[in-house]
Parts: sequence; structure tokens; C-alpha cells
Amino acid sequence: MQITLMQGIMLAIAAIIIGVDYWLEAFFIFRPLVVSTVTGIILGNVPLGLATGALTELAFAGLTPAGGTQPPNPVLAGFMSTTIAYTAGVTPEVALGLCLPFSFLMQYVILFFYSSFSFFMAGADKAAEQADVNKIIRTNIITTAIVAISYGVIVFSCTYLAQEPMAKLVTSMPAWLIHGLEVAGGILPAIGFGMLLRVMMKAKYIPFFIAGFLMMNFIPMNNLLPVALLGTAFALFDFFNAKARKEEIAAAVANNQGNEGGNKHVGI
Repeated sequence: MQITLMQGIMLAIAAIIIGVDYWLEAFFIFRPLVVSTVTGIILGNVPLGLATGALTELAFAGLTPAGGTQPPNPVLAGFMSTTIAYTAGVTPEVALGLCLPFSFLMQYVILFFYSSFSFFMAGADKAAEQADVNKIIRTNIITTAIVAISYGVIVFSCTYLAQEPMAKLVTSMPAWLIHGLEVAGGILPAIGFGMLLRVMMKAKYIPFFIAGFLMMNFIPMNNLLPVALLGTAFALFDFFNAKARKEEIAAAVANNQGNEGGNKHVGI
């Protein structure tokens, strides 16, 4: 299916807004699940946006910026996975494999901004010494605007201007290559989730992990709602248990302090 000019402009506007959010890490709407869903809404195919977004989100679950490092860009991955699936008519798994080059492209663009924006620091340091707040604000606005406009231009170019060559490239691929991309796209979410578990997994969470694994793999379900409800139940259980433990600790501390005060009074 073709992307219209108006849809391309709307995707560019969405990329500008989401790009600012990724630059500032403000509301976390830059996650692929949100980006792909917004893309699906703009393209008029919400189920496709949700499907590609869920798959891409799992693949990028363990990839987060840390310090000066910059992982593959989740914003471009979210936009392009849905766009490729929409324009080329491929499965979400194949689209995930094909969207990675665009994610790597934006990764290097952001790294370029990290390096080039260092030239603004001398002026910002001087403005800080002179307590010139307005100049510091202007510097931040200018650099953020450069990043935002770059997102808009790149997303518009990749989604609207390059849609026909991209669709022809996909249709010209042999069947074995498409199947390989589909297999790779199916493996990537497991790798992303495994990377996330490597950081978050603790011994006390193992029972929850086993329960979710059993439900997902051995209990027939038409959708993920039962798993989500089970996760909600576990989260509430852990929350109220943690709250009760804090109250018990606070009561024990208050009791000990009262006993120590009484002992001192008896000694006097």
C-alpha cells in the first residue's frame, strides 16, 4: 500500500515530537510500542501498528542509553517496522529485520550530534559564568530543534520518499532471504527480552517468571489479557507485601526506641 503525502507529513510531525522526547527522555513515548502504534494510526492500520510495535518493543527492551553510549535508535525502528510492513506487505517479523538498518542510521546521526554539540559548550560555560540564563535557554532550544528537525526530515525521507524503492527491494528479494529475515525477526525479541532479564532478573522474581512462562506456553488463550491480569495480580501482591514490611519495620524501630527511652529513664 502507498503512503500519501499527507500521511508522510503527519509521520514527520510525529517524529519531531517523539524525537524531542527521546532526546530529553521526558515521557518515554519514544518506545517502539508507542511509535509503531502512532504510525499505525496515521497509516490507518492500528492492528498492524500494534503487532509490529509489540515485536519491536521486545527486541529493543534491553537496549537503553547509558551515559554517552547510544544503542540502535528505537524511534526509527518503531516508524520503519510498521511502514515496511504496510508498504511492502510483509509480516511483522520480516519488517523487524528490515527496519534495523534505519535504526543504525539514526544511531550514528545521534552520535554525530553528541560530538558536534560539544562546540556549543564553550559559549554555554561563558554564559553560565556571566549568569546569562537567556543564552543558556537559547542554546538548549537550538540544539533540541536541530535534533527534532533531523528526526522529521529523516522519517519523512525514509517513509514517504523512499517507499517505492524500498517496496521494490523487498519484492525483489529471494524467498530464502525473506524467510531468513523472518526467522531473525522472530529471534530478536527473545534476545531483547533476555538482555532485559539479565539486568532485572533476581531470585525473588523467579516464581513470577515461571508462572508467566507456564501460562503463555501451556494454557490455550485467545489473547494476552489473562497474562496481563496475572501480572497485575503479582504486581499488587508484591506492592502490598512491600508496604506491609515497611510498616512492620517502622513499628519495630519505634518500639525499640521506646524501650531504649524507658531503660534510660529507669537508669536515671
